[in-house]
Amino acid sequence: MIARQLIAKQIRNFTTSAIRRSGHGDPGGYPGANLPFSIHNRFKLTAYFIIFFGSGLALPFIIVRHQMLK
Repeated sequence: MIARQLIAKQIRNFTTSAIRRSGHGDPGGYPGANLPFSIHNRFKLTAYFIIFFGSGLALPFIIVRHQMLK
């Protein structure tokens, strides 16, 4: 029984240290901490969304225009 508890404790210690070393235990814990862009500036975030979704929406029209002008 005691050996089982020691093995369980060693496994638990190993997994938590592995998680810490892997970078998943970074402090943060707030929404947006794991995003590759900042969500704190509302206007900059809106500009990013407009550029990202606007380019995806406009791309087919630009391609058709290019093909028609050839």
